[in-house]
Amino acid sequence: MGTNRPDIYKQIGEKIRELRTTLRGKGISQQDLAEAMKTTANTVSRWEAAIYKPSVSDLERLARFFGVPVAVFFPQIQPASRVNALLSATGDLDDDDLEEVLLYAQFRKTRQKRKEPK
Repeated sequence: MGTNRPDIYKQIGEKIRELRTTLRGKGISQQDLAEAMKTTANTVSRWEAAIYKPSVSDLERLARFFGVPVAVFFPQIQPASRVNALLSATGDLDDDDLEEVLLYAQFRKTRQKRKEPK
């Protein structure tokens, strides 16, 4: 049962704290961040302590607020910007919608191959 994998929520919490405390060179309080996120300071505190697990939409809102890509919350996984954009755009989709996006992407890829000069 013991693994050497880092606790992803602990890493996310540390990154939230780092971004919050260094924002604009001086940082902001948990209360200020909570107001911007439309949540409570208690929730921000619990995200930072990895007691609460922020949702994908929470992470997207945090990333937009701090002006960083969502990938900064996942230091072990730094996808390319195109992949990050796709992950960000599809993060809240249900399985049916995600399947539709996948099928459309495959359609576009096939169509693009047909246009390539021979």
